[in-house]
Amino acid sequence: MKKIVLILLLLLVQMLSMAQIFTDSNLPIVIIETDGGVPIPDEPKVLGNMKIIWHQDGSRNYLSDANNPEFLNYDGRIGIERRGSSSQMPSKKPYGLETLMDDDITNNNVSLLGMPKENDWVLNSLAFDQTGMRDFLSYELSEKLGQYASRRVYCEVMINGQYNGLYVFMEKIKVDDGRVNIEKDGGYITKADKNTGNDPVAWQMRENSSGGWWPSYVDFIHHYPKPDEITQAQHDYIKSVFFDLADQAENHNTSIIDGIPAIIDIPSFVDFMMIAEFSSNVDVYTYSTFFHKDKNGKLRAGPVWDYNLAYGHDEFGYRSRYDVWQFNNQDNNGPEFFNELFETPEFRCYFAKRWFEISSEGNILDYNALCSRIDEIDEWITEAIARDNQRWHQMNQHDSYVEDMKEWIQLRIDWLNENIGSYNACDDLDLPPLVISRIHYHPADIDSINGNRLEFIQINNNGDEDVDLTGFYLRELGVTYTFPIDSHLAARDSLVLCSDSATYIDFYHHIPFGEYDRKLSNKDENIVLADAWGNVIDEVHYYDSEPWPSEPDGFGPYLQLIDLDTDNSLPENWIAAEFYDNVETVSDHDFAVYPNPSNDVLHIISDEEFTTVEVIEMTGKMIVKTTENMVDVSSIPNGLYVLKINTKRHTIVKKVSVIH
Repeated sequence: MKKIVLILLLLLVQMLSMAQIFTDSNLPIVIIETDGGVPIPDEPKVLGNMKIIWHQDGSRNYLSDANNPEFLNYDGRIGIERRGSSSQMPSKKPYGLETLMDDDITNNNVSLLGMPKENDWVLNSLAFDQTGMRDFLSYELSEKLGQYASRRVYCEVMINGQYNGLYVFMEKIKVDDGRVNIEKDGGYITKADKNTGNDPVAWQMRENSSGGWWPSYVDFIHHYPKPDEITQAQHDYIKSVFFDLADQAENHNTSIIDGIPAIIDIPSFVDFMMIAEFSSNVDVYTYSTFFHKDKNGKLRAGPVWDYNLAYGHDEFGYRSRYDVWQFNNQDNNGPEFFNELFETPEFRCYFAKRWFEISSEGNILDYNALCSRIDEIDEWITEAIARDNQRWHQMNQHDSYVEDMKEWIQLRIDWLNENIGSYNACDDLDLPPLVISRIHYHPADIDSINGNRLEFIQINNNGDEDVDLTGFYLRELGVTYTFPIDSHLAARDSLVLCSDSATYIDFYHHIPFGEYDRKLSNKDENIVLADAWGNVIDEVHYYDSEPWPSEPDGFGPYLQLIDLDTDNSLPENWIAAEFYDNVETVSDHDFAVYPNPSNDVLHIISDEEFTTVEVIEMTGKMIVKTTENMVDVSSIPNGLYVLKINTKRHTIVKKVSVIH
């Protein structure tokens, strides 16, 4: 009888918790109603409606506003399913959802909770996380380091009339200008992960030695293009990049021509490993580890993902220790190249340099600053934690776990300070005085010319010595360009990178140095010129609005730095320029080139004495140089080229065709 009474009491408690009264929150409220009230399965997605109640002025949100358009951030159709692997184990489930148009088929790109417009989203259930903030904090730290991480907003969720607890509404990792900003045609996202989503394993790489008799392997999976859409050529290419990295890392090859810095974006790998190691994430490197690569760009690590087993907490063992390197702790070590990178002195130097920079007093990973931020987040979610506990009883030791995490962070910082090594060898760098001096980010359309094809960036050498540009690159995603081997910029000289060489030459009568991939943003973009190791040489983040000059935003002028010796990060040092003073007009000079097209020899007749003649590819690469008035083109491929004639007074350019 007592046993029956106890069972009934437990059932009553459970029913009361499920029927708890929820009326308002300091957080946004997400209300989901599936069609017909059907349960949400692992897959496929089921249809439903979603409302998001959000008082954007920061005041409280009320369920009673569910029918008040003034406070509805979203009111529309969705498809929703459960997501995740081990995170589905608890009773409280995580979800993936897409916003849909009323036809229940077409994607509905919308801005939710202040995040950029998209249609794929995640409701993170905070599985195994009594603090409720391990993922949230990790993504925020990565973002503060300058890397993209999924934007995130805490919320409380109702599903089919029932309170479902505290969640983080997040962006799903995908290719998009506002997310992983790579080219859809030619860009890649790859992950090391479990294949629990039924995606096939694309390839395996040997795991860093686990100390066992038999080798173990890490599974790599295509995330973009999707496994059922990627071509064999694309698969072979991106796989070759990873295996090239593995080879060069094993050999500790630091050549800027064919070594580690030629293959990967060093800063993104340093920052990715920094967050992984600082948090001592037990899954990272082997699971939920993303990489991305833009068209013709370097391989980058990230975005960070899945940090619920970190900061001293491991639901399934004792692996998130403060005194280990996670890439070499005998469990989930990840592919060997992570350890080999760390064992490469130059890479480790930059890793140590980054650590001591961001852990310095008042910086991102300073202990006191971190604890203050943890307290802020805790205060933000404290009332939702209480309601979540009433529903699920899964964060009932929240306060002690938060204090334990703070204590663990102090131990981790102390251990890293002692074990990370020195950065003296990469500290005091002599970087060249290159200056980004002109930016034509939104040219006006002129006659039949699309303005996007007239874009350019000018870079000046503001020093008295020639600069070897080999391996220098535009570091930030958006536009992609790496300077070729043995390229130079003479003292006090300038060069231009453009979006379309052929159009640029036709319009400006000037030879660009090279052609970058993709296009500059018409709103704002951070242009970072870096050396092969990612050290920032110059950086300009322009905007299309005040205090930046507004005329370059589609009205014809471009941004011009007033003085090369001024700080080009400040908008007051830029003006709107009305003309391009490096233009050479071909018709002003008496010269002839024949035959054009040619399949053998180009003959040049000119009234002026010329010093050199160059044949240049449309990308800006010089392939023939001579001092003769006859240019042999018999051995170069068919195509359109630029003939650059340098006289004592002028530089004359003309397009020529080679047809065999």
